Amino acid sequence: MHQLAGAPLISWLAVAVGSAAGGLARYGCGLWIASRVDSGFPWPTLFVNVTGSFLIGLVAALTDPAGRWAAAPILRELLMVGVLGGYTTFSAFSLQTFALLREGRVAFAIANVSASVALCLVVVWLGYLVGASFKSASSF
Repeated sequence: MHQLAGAPLISWLAVAVGSAAGGLARYGCGLWIASRVDSGFPWPTLFVNVTGSFLIGLVAALTDPAGRWAAAPILRELLMVGVLGGYTTFSAFSLQTFALLREGRVAFAIANVSASVALCLVVVWLGYLVGASFKSASSF
């Protein structure tokens, strides 16, 4: 198998395919939220960052070698690096927060940073707890 920078070509392809899927999901969610809320606050990005943080915690716990559905490294790369890496939008978060600051909307910028960090940390923890609760078949 060919390798690029130490990773097999299949890993690169899995991340690329996953990233495309995650990017499309992010775009679709952003459009959906934006069509329902028009407040000047970046709700679509906050929504995607929060849901993405929950999902990455859930997938990390479920597919961990000790998790309910231990997964091969390639599947974890596809899901966590590819799909969820393409889905979450911290680059857009940073750009939108910067735009709020440039527009003089400091309170919105502070609210966006505070809500994003606090909510994403809480939901990644919650996602991990939910995923970790499925570690054994006797959990049901």
